[in-house]
Amino acid sequence: MKVNELRDKSVEDLQKQSQELSQELFNLRFQMHTGHLENTARISQVKKDIARVNTVLREKQA
Repeated sequence: MKVNELRDKSVEDLQKQSQELSQELFNLRFQMHTGHLENTARISQVKKDIARVNTVLREKQA
């Protein structure tokens, strides 16, 4: 996910995407603890995506 793509989205879309990514992170952590997670690198990718979305949200709200 690129920052330029995020900057083109509206605040509502960014908030929705942030919630979806948070839910995905929860599911990935749950899979990791149950032993079903195959791609452990996806957790760090999702964390970075959440940080990017939150950064753009803060920029738009300021």
